[in-house]
Amino acid sequence: MSVLELTDLRVTYGAIRALHGIDLTVREGEIVALLGANGAGKTTTLRAISGLIAPAGGDVHFEGASLRSLSAHAIARRGLRHVPEGRRVFARMSVRENLDLGGYGRSRAQNAAGMEEALAIFPRLRERLDQVAGTLSGGEQQMLAIGRALMGAPRLLMLDEPSLGLAPLLVQTIFGVIRTLHERGTTILLVEQNARQALRVASRAYVLENGRIARHGPASELLDDEAVVAAYLGSA
Repeated sequence: MSVLELTDLRVTYGAIRALHGIDLTVREGEIVALLGANGAGKTTTLRAISGLIAPAGGDVHFEGASLRSLSAHAIARRGLRHVPEGRRVFARMSVRENLDLGGYGRSRAQNAAGMEEALAIFPRLRERLDQVAGTLSGGEQQMLAIGRALMGAPRLLMLDEPSLGLAPLLVQTIFGVIRTLHERGTTILLVEQNARQALRVASRAYVLENGRIARHGPASELLDDEAVVAAYLGSA
């Protein structure tokens, strides 16, 4: 079953067209990677899906219903959670307060269960519940950003560059968490600069070039695609 479907999605910034009519599908239980160079339109795609920017055309369907007329907070309440590039934690608030905000609109019991799940996945956050989020390391802030999204029991989790700026060991930790979430049944749309790692965890992948889908298919096939290797994966 398709959880997310983009049909002819177009986005413009003034006279500049950022997305030129893209089609993309994410099925239940999948990890789908969205790859491309800087400026290809990856973050724009996620922002259009989550209602942070209004598409100029096309449509976004989530669990069969169009999202075009909904606000960003209404989309989030439907179970589509977006972890933005750069973490965007509330720096002056505690870890606990950041997590609580992720569960806004849910019952006290649901929030308590969500908190325990997030802290089980990220035990380091349990040790820092009363610490101000702005004093956390970059890796800990990324854990907090993902944990905050998990508080909403997402039916689709969108991750925008979760490994950006992290040390190699923390990159492995974050990808381990992505695998764990997948094993628990979370559906994930992943934008990631580390294309090789992304393709290793993903079921399928799309490659964006200048606002258009240039390639798509099983992640294992794209790992062996010479053009993709030359453009995004390097020699490692």
